[in-house]
Amino acid sequence: MRPTTLVRLALAGTGTDTARVVLTALSALLATLAGLSAFTVLAIPTPAATEENPNRWSEQYHNALLVEPGLRGGTAFALLMLTIPVLALAGQCARLGAPARDRRLAALRLAGATPGQVTRLVVLETGVAALLGSLIGLAVYLIGRDLLHRPDARGQLALPTDVLPSVGAVAGVVLGLPIVAALATAVLLRMVTTSPLGVSRKAARERGPGPWAGLLIGFGVVSFAVIHPVAHRVDDNEEWAWLAPLLFAAGAIAAMIGVVIGTGWISYHCGLLLRRYARRAPALLAAGRLMADPWAGSRTFAALLAALIFGGGAAAQRAYFATKDQLDREQSRLVGADGGANPFYLSTMDFVDGAVAVAVLIATGGLIVALVEGIVARRRAYAALVATGVPRATLSRSVAWQALAPAVPAILLALTVGTLLGRGLVGEVSTGGWSTTICEAAVALCDDPATREQYTRIVHVPEVRRAVPVPLEHLAWLGVGALAAVLVTVGVGLLFLRVSTALDELRTA
Repeated sequence: MRPTTLVRLALAGTGTDTARVVLTALSALLATLAGLSAFTVLAIPTPAATEENPNRWSEQYHNALLVEPGLRGGTAFALLMLTIPVLALAGQCARLGAPARDRRLAALRLAGATPGQVTRLVVLETGVAALLGSLIGLAVYLIGRDLLHRPDARGQLALPTDVLPSVGAVAGVVLGLPIVAALATAVLLRMVTTSPLGVSRKAARERGPGPWAGLLIGFGVVSFAVIHPVAHRVDDNEEWAWLAPLLFAAGAIAAMIGVVIGTGWISYHCGLLLRRYARRAPALLAAGRLMADPWAGSRTFAALLAALIFGGGAAAQRAYFATKDQLDREQSRLVGADGGANPFYLSTMDFVDGAVAVAVLIATGGLIVALVEGIVARRRAYAALVATGVPRATLSRSVAWQALAPAVPAILLALTVGTLLGRGLVGEVSTGGWSTTICEAAVALCDDPATREQYTRIVHVPEVRRAVPVPLEHLAWLGVGALAAVLVTVGVGLLFLRVSTALDELRTA
């Protein structure tokens, strides 16, 4: 098949195919902006230590997250975390109109196209859309960098608009995202390339998922729990300094994959419970769908669950900082010093919570795409049910059951796992165990060596340990927000359900 033929076939399609290309490009644009922003933070140069600047702070900025070198890694990590829901959104967009595309690709196979040719066609379609979005994202980044470069009266910047990532980092983001998107789409459609009739895909979905995802979650929780002991043991051994970061990365990835895969197990067993105990048609219809395709829940809620795991860990971290701040105030009052708070870390957590909120919004977009894609893909079945006398209200309640039944336990699971990960790192606060000298007189008497001794006393501050409380209120708000996102998604999906149940849909190909 000639390259020109491949390009012509990749660009062919219906309005649904055009929407898929546009949404894929938009996802790549957002991921490019997040990636370039993270690498920009890492590109901030650290000045040499001087007498005026012994901490090597970058004083051209007024945001402490950019000023202090030790905080830039966490800031970049939070920005990179935003790419997870964006990439999940791209995965949902790749499935938009999937049944029609599967039939189109299967027809090409039956017409004589080889699996390699069909795979190249899929890679070209998604890769070109993602590359277009990445290039637009790069242009938006460069234009926004110039527009936001506004030093204040002291010459300080709010954003690192005075630096650029390395050429390799920019090329890795702009070119790497389209490659990853194209390969992921090729993997998702591997059944179509190997079996034009789709027999393999149907057989793979008839088995219910097993509970082995709990092993991944357990591994992630245990990994976070042993990070502090391992870091303490290898603190003086540079050869093993890599072990703690490896445990962090492996534990986080394992827990996230475990929660996402475990949602398939939750969906399947929710369907079993509904089929066993439900007595009305909407719940029974939802039970059949949940059991027929339990992995749909994993695909649909992947981005939202990843954001909630990160949000649960951030809530545990905020509870740690709040407890430490309260304990420091108490210790300060004990020695008679000013008990004022240091809100820096708590204000930093506001930035992290904002990133979580953005991630939930992006994940909501992925939910909407997934639910609408599922409704449109089954529009002939829905239209047939309406034609046989099933009320549209029954179908609407069935869609709501199908979305909410696995969503509620999956949200609780994600928040629980995120909190356990966070508490594995910061489960306890300790302070004290030191002594200080206090002068209880006027400044002049305290500064005079002749009178200082008689007004000075030594205060011993005992060591205090306090368990970090579980941030139930914060977790409740996260859960309510995630559930509200699911409800909004269901509401949007029901609008498409009314259109998709028109009797004319029975004649669609």
